[in-house]
Amino acid sequence: MTTRSDTLQGRIAIVTGAASPIGMGRSITTGLVRAGARVAMLDINQDWLDQSANDLREIGGDDCVLPIIADVTDPESVQNAVQRTISEMGGLHILVNNAGINPRTAGFGGSSSGSRTGFVDIVPDAWLKVISVNLSGPFLMAHAVAGHMIEQGYGRIIGVTTSMDTMWRKGGAPYGPSKAGHEALVAIMAQDLEGTGVTANVLTPGGATATNMVLPPEGSTADALIQPEVMQAPVVWIASEDASDWNGRRIIAYHWDESLPLEARLEKCGAPAAWPQLGLQAVHPDWFGRG
Repeated sequence: MTTRSDTLQGRIAIVTGAASPIGMGRSITTGLVRAGARVAMLDINQDWLDQSANDLREIGGDDCVLPIIADVTDPESVQNAVQRTISEMGGLHILVNNAGINPRTAGFGGSSSGSRTGFVDIVPDAWLKVISVNLSGPFLMAHAVAGHMIEQGYGRIIGVTTSMDTMWRKGGAPYGPSKAGHEALVAIMAQDLEGTGVTANVLTPGGATATNMVLPPEGSTADALIQPEVMQAPVVWIASEDASDWNGRRIIAYHWDESLPLEARLEKCGAPAAWPQLGLQAVHPDWFGRG
């Protein structure tokens, strides 16, 4: 069995989209388990769940994971998964909203590299499906866990988004806009949760990552891409008590440098979520929030 740390000992997490053998969700789950957490692994693919859960038990023991078939776009399925986690694992402290799709992985064709589809050629059902998983899903999950976390005075909501250039690049809809919406949602949640003991932050790999979402460039292999393991160390830190003051922020996992002191490390890889540093754009920004 792989040596485990106790950074997250006693903590219970949910990771959505956790089961793909080459996904970021599985890598994130691995990092959390190695840090001592127990994880409810949510996914819609039973075969992947069975395989990944068995692999994780080799690392963390028989009770380290709870595989749950759940659809993050279905409010009833989300509520059932959250309640199962709390009742069967004994609590809930961490939510990682990782589940994500693009038109190709949703079964609508297209490519995640090379030529891209203009928005005028997007099949409306593809748009609705991607937005439902990548944006509505994180809202439904966060909404379902927030009350429990606020009541206990502790919680970590972590949203996996993408690089800013991916959000607005040519041919990048609907994936890019869905992730931009997710990041904006995290920034709003962070403000709404201020002072509750619950934080909301963003974690992104930093570029094209070796998962089933991305096809390597022609002539290259997955080794040329960022590896999902870069997510493990920063997700453990964000989920820990040491990150209690880290709220409404984003971390680019690729730039997480363990050789640096924490303050310098965060300076290198961190920034505000949703780029408020660009400045207020409204004519009357002080009007917002008035009844």
